[in-house]
Amino acid sequence: MCLGIPGQVVEIVDPDEHLARVDVSGVRRIISIKLLAEQDVRTGDWVLVHVGFGMAKIDEEEAQMTLDQVQKMGQDYLDEIDMFKSTAVEA
Repeated sequence: MCLGIPGQVVEIVDPDEHLARVDVSGVRRIISIKLLAEQDVRTGDWVLVHVGFGMAKIDEEEAQMTLDQVQKMGQDYLDEIDMFKSTAVEA
């Protein structure tokens, strides 16, 4: 199963290439935020991450509610975090 999981942007790694480092449940990876180029994503913002791409900019409240719900999925959530740990977009 592939979930969209909230991640907080901790660094804009390469603004020209639209790459950002996000923290998803303590795991940090570089993702593409190119799909969000017109939404002015900045450090501290929350994005919904799916297969290495920021799919939507969300507010902190929505991020927390979503995290609460996906964590209730148990093993599917843990599997998604394991997949996130093992993949990254290279800067």
